[in-house]
Amino acid sequence: MPTLEAIRKAQELGLDLILVSPTANPPVAKAMDYGQWQYENKKKQHDARKKQHVIQVKELKFRPNTDDHDYEFKRNHALRFLKEGNRVKAVVQFRGREIAHVDLGAKLLQRFAKDLDGIGQMEGQMKLEGKSYHVILAPVKVDKPHAPKEAGAAKPAPAAEPAIANKP
Repeated sequence: MPTLEAIRKAQELGLDLILVSPTANPPVAKAMDYGQWQYENKKKQHDARKKQHVIQVKELKFRPNTDDHDYEFKRNHALRFLKEGNRVKAVVQFRGREIAHVDLGAKLLQRFAKDLDGIGQMEGQMKLEGKSYHVILAPVKVDKPHAPKEAGAAKPAPAAEPAIANKP
């Protein structure tokens, strides 16, 4: 219908004329309460944001001579972080003359990545930047198996009524 007629009809109903699709040919409009429409849109956006999960990068710092107990403790933290869906950045920091033994840091990071193999996977390669060696591990996405749908599943037959014998 013509625009003026649509505006007049919306005013008679006490509603606003809202353009739903201005690029369509002809443009599509709807007569509704504008305040209610804004409220519903805001509510939808809020619900969408609530369902999002922000992936964070959790950092764990090691030294080239980190003890086994400390290593296990930090590995358990990494397991928890990966299961929550976050990334883990493992960093081996070298101080002073320790930089001469970069191979110890590489072994430590390889061991760390190997221990977390089923839960996390390496993103890229291990990198030596300045006095630190680091690697980033991302959680492995596990496909949840869906229950197979039964095609043409037979419905149970209705129970037969018990026969009643007529007694004289």
